[in-house]
Amino acid sequence: MSKKLAGNGFWESSRIIIPEHREGILRLMREEQRRRKPELDEQETHLIERALIDSYNRRTEVTVTVFDPFDDITMTGVVTSVNTARCEVKLSRGEDNYSWVKLEDIMPVNL
Repeated sequence: MSKKLAGNGFWESSRIIIPEHREGILRLMREEQRRRKPELDEQETHLIERALIDSYNRRTEVTVTVFDPFDDITMTGVVTSVNTARCEVKLSRGEDNYSWVKLEDIMPVNL
């Protein structure tokens, strides 16, 4: 197979495509890889909430998977604060290292 036809070689080697079009095509290709967030059933949601509450009360580490449209993010830490108004938890991963995580973005939780 020709080098130009392999992978993204057609777009990379073409002198006709202006940079703005190339960027638009690459952006479109990236958007095609976007995933939808899976729906969690009531039991799974309850287990996630229970694990977060246990981490908050006992100050034990918890590992959460945060949904991202392209690649999930795994974080480990202790739940130190719960903001019910914004539906977020503060996950501390050390001194001065924390993240606010939305409850709706949390996937399976492991203690």
